[in-house]
Amino acid sequence: MTESDRRMGWEVAKELEANTSTWERFMPEKGAVVAALWGMFAFLIIFLIGCWLAGNPFEATQRIASPVVKALGWEGTNNWHIFWGVVGLAIVFEFLDASAGMGYGTATTPLLLVLGFNPKQIVPVVMIQQATAGIVGTFLHREFANVEWKFKPMSETIRLWLFVSVTGCIAVGISITAVYSIFKVHKVWISLYVAMLLVLMGLMSLISANRDRPYRPKQMIFWGGLAAFNKGIGGGGYGPVVTIGGILAGIPIKTQMAITALCEGTICVFSIIVWLVMLSGGEIIDFMLLPSMMLGSMVSAVLAPWMTRTFPEKIWRWVVPTYSLILAAFVCYKVIPNVIAKLAG
Repeated sequence: MTESDRRMGWEVAKELEANTSTWERFMPEKGAVVAALWGMFAFLIIFLIGCWLAGNPFEATQRIASPVVKALGWEGTNNWHIFWGVVGLAIVFEFLDASAGMGYGTATTPLLLVLGFNPKQIVPVVMIQQATAGIVGTFLHREFANVEWKFKPMSETIRLWLFVSVTGCIAVGISITAVYSIFKVHKVWISLYVAMLLVLMGLMSLISANRDRPYRPKQMIFWGGLAAFNKGIGGGGYGPVVTIGGILAGIPIKTQMAITALCEGTICVFSIIVWLVMLSGGEIIDFMLLPSMMLGSMVSAVLAPWMTRTFPEKIWRWVVPTYSLILAAFVCYKVIPNVIAKLAG
């Protein structure tokens, strides 16, 4: 089979857009509604598991004495409750993340750090939330005709997933262990690095928003490794790099958002395994934010792939890089004062 004959995996989105209006794509079919309900059910199960984990059922799950915990008087206890502010953040940023391919960990991680939570209360929880959102999003993007996944014969979308995920698992394993167990990099420098990278990626994709780029799949090995390194050190910065990297590599943007969901889900599952291994070496995790994050993501993660399906490709070409730059500005706004304070000693 020649490359021109092979089903790439993004024809289904192009065919749907060519043969239907925006309103027709917006109106749900019965199968799509059923798929959305299954997606919400998956989030409900992880929410209930999160409620159990938040109570510190294991020796390695303890209430970390972050400024928030100290302010609530929870030091040395297993107390927790739903943080409704975190629920609100999850609703907004998960919708933006799942519809535009980026933003959840990138935005929520520095914001929660500024609010007084410890990285070990944030990063592992973000990994679990994003693993769930990625797996559910992979299923929904297929059901909503944003992408096609085929193993036999292997579609290009599956090949891209393998490229990005294998490289990413190696990179995220290195970054998690290096940053949290060996070098113990301060959270300020992690957030600043992610913000600067977002600015660069957003500008690169915005410049090329009006033109088609040649398809260069091997570029995704580099972008996948860089994105996973970001994910491991800060819980965010994965979606922007993989999504925009895919655009720069010539992948249609709707399909790239679906590929990002699958790759991020895979990387986050692997990251969870790395964290579990680290627990055996004496690391501590605090899951008190997990119920709030899962509750806020329950509806947003299901509705967002529908928005990807509904709006035309040309709109997303401008929305994604613009949103990346907005995220960068937001992260800088939160991080720069801390950087100045750190430099001042």
